[in-house]
Amino acid sequence: MSAARTSRPPADPPAPEDPAVLDDLDERDHRRLGRQLALFASDELVGSGLPLWLPDGAVIRAQLERFVVELEDRTGHQRVATPVLGKRELYERSGHWDHFHDDMYPPLDLGDEQLVLRPSNCPHHVLIYRSEHRSFRDLPVRLAELGAMFRYERSGVVGGLSRVRAMTLNDAHVFATAEQVGDEVGTILDLIEEAYGVLGIDGHRLRLSLSGSGRSYADGPWERAAQALRGVLAGRDLTWDEAADEAAFYGPKVDVQVRDARGREETLSTVQVDFHMPDAFALEYQDADGVRRRPVLIHRSLLSTMERLTAFLIERYAGAFPVWLAPVQLVVLPVGEAHLGAARALRDRATGRGLRIEVAEPRASLGARVRRARQRRVPFMAVLGDREVADGSVSLRRRDGVQPGPLPAGAVLDGLAELARRRSLALDLAC
Repeated sequence: MSAARTSRPPADPPAPEDPAVLDDLDERDHRRLGRQLALFASDELVGSGLPLWLPDGAVIRAQLERFVVELEDRTGHQRVATPVLGKRELYERSGHWDHFHDDMYPPLDLGDEQLVLRPSNCPHHVLIYRSEHRSFRDLPVRLAELGAMFRYERSGVVGGLSRVRAMTLNDAHVFATAEQVGDEVGTILDLIEEAYGVLGIDGHRLRLSLSGSGRSYADGPWERAAQALRGVLAGRDLTWDEAADEAAFYGPKVDVQVRDARGREETLSTVQVDFHMPDAFALEYQDADGVRRRPVLIHRSLLSTMERLTAFLIERYAGAFPVWLAPVQLVVLPVGEAHLGAARALRDRATGRGLRIEVAEPRASLGARVRRARQRRVPFMAVLGDREVADGSVSLRRRDGVQPGPLPAGAVLDGLAELARRRSLALDLAC
């Protein structure tokens, strides 16, 4: 079922029979680039599906988390923090134990209790909601968390950052009246579009994921929830497809489907409407007429887990991140030892402005250091020789080979800071 139009057509996947395309795809593989660019690692002493974020990868992750938090803060979300463990009874009540048990880690026996590593954050957020008396005036309540979750992915499918056993989701749960659901879902879809625009993600499509006969689903007013989502999509004149047996066990959802560098489709963002958990936990709010009513629970992830998003973006950018995400934004290249002091002074000026700058000391030839910076996909390189030190300039080079020429060092730092502030995808400095 679909409405009249869509804003972007799905992108065609690359032709797999083209050897040149295959070579390029291999070059983009996030596992290969993750090693080459020292973004993440694995170790058998930690285990499969449990990646170690290296310093440069941690920078990318921190910038993505900051971006998500800014979007959430701007739209009235309240930040919370919850533990990664819960009693087995919590997940029995939420329905995870009955419907999601095969993807959960076994319980940890602790005296007469059993604790479980959480497979999702929603039960904890439900408990935060019910910790206070709620009135219709309080709703919607929007709780957000960059929350760690654990899922027992089978060893044959884990790999890199795209399929992991420990993950951090940019998660939020909105507790709303039935009348507020349309506006809340619409706001979430707008945020997803805004985030995709900043990240340069296009060619995506919407899928309304419904229940079916092939999986186990919780009881609840499924058609009511599905109709609520259809109403939002139709009211915004969007196009979507519908798919059975793709829903969460507790309710239908709108999945935003993207294509990776190989043309394979995956879900990156999701919005879910849930009547099940409010009933399971007897959630209430007092309406204007004094009657106690159930809120509707909207589950929402703008940009998937930090692991899956980073894997997707590594391949999307082929490791050449925009300035705001680049682990190192500028490498300063002193021609010789005589220029090292000026290079370090420039680095200190840049660091004081929140920029990420490195000095490539003259232990190797200038050409070798330039090649190394380009191999690392650093956006900009600044050469400092006698002339540049004398007049306070740098000889600037971009990783794409463009050489804007000698520019005032201060103007270059201003331009870099502005690109980072705007989260621009371009490398054009306004100098």
